[in-house]
Amino acid sequence: MTDGVTGRYAGVRAAVIGTGLIGGSALLRLADAGLDVAGWDPDPATRARAQSRGVVAPATIEQAVAGRDVVFLCGPLPTLPHTLARVAELTGPGCVLTDVGSTKVEVAEAADRLGLADRFVPGHPMAGAESAGLTAASPTLLAGAAWVLCPAQGAATDAFRWLTGLLVELFGARVVPMSAPAHDSVAALASHVPHLLAGALAGAAQRAPLRDAVLALAAGSFSDGTRVAGTPAERTANMLLGNRDRVLHELAEVRAFLDGLAAALRADDAPALIAAYAEARSARSALLDRRFVGEAREFPAGGEHDAEVTWLRGLGDAGGHLTGCQVDPDAVSYTAWLPMAD
Repeated sequence: MTDGVTGRYAGVRAAVIGTGLIGGSALLRLADAGLDVAGWDPDPATRARAQSRGVVAPATIEQAVAGRDVVFLCGPLPTLPHTLARVAELTGPGCVLTDVGSTKVEVAEAADRLGLADRFVPGHPMAGAESAGLTAASPTLLAGAAWVLCPAQGAATDAFRWLTGLLVELFGARVVPMSAPAHDSVAALASHVPHLLAGALAGAAQRAPLRDAVLALAAGSFSDGTRVAGTPAERTANMLLGNRDRVLHELAEVRAFLDGLAAALRADDAPALIAAYAEARSARSALLDRRFVGEAREFPAGGEHDAEVTWLRGLGDAGGHLTGCQVDPDAVSYTAWLPMAD
């Protein structure tokens, strides 16, 4: 997926801090696109591995971010507030900062405390793999991903617009605009609780008296249901703890549905089981057959952007996404897509 970037992003200088699976994949894609990009990781062996793949990987974070137009923060979740503060000190006020963490409220609040809300755009690409590290990274991993960005009013909206265009052009991203709290609530059920369920199923199999027989018979349902249990344990723990209250709330909702299934099974109530699974099947069918209708919206380029941000967040809350953002002197134009009614 090698190609040259033209237009407003052709001369962009980028940096990626933390070159594991997601950061490494972003780094490789940016390099493939022909951008001037540098990657930095605290692990010397990882930096050497990046260099062996033809990517600039300097020895210090200062060297990596010097003179950059955009910096992607891709380290472990607990490190992001500190890394954000450090990178902000080392970059100019015109440098757009973003992250790829799986929770957004904590880092967004840190940016507010640091006075960085005008140039930090919280982000989260919805992509990954059970493998970890730069060795598992790929320049195509993030291609076409749903990529959450959290827009804010004022100057931060300018940074959001610029970053939206970059992600659409370079990654083919479907940018999902949401507030940080909305993201964390939605991600709890869409991503974080599935890690708990996968861990529970795989853990029960591990403890089963006939474990090897269970694994011998395990087919697609077990394999699919436990896939993310292969994610590095520390990464999963950081994600769950970083969104603990919301995860526990959504887990209670899942437990209530599961208790209903168990009650129907215990009562030998076939109609209740069928009704519950029909309800569940509708969500699965909607996931596999999502259809969208296009919408174009235009807003003034200047001003406080309140109406623009309200519309953007509403789009994400409704399950929509952006595939275009064009900024002209007087107006900003969005190409948006909203899910069609079932």
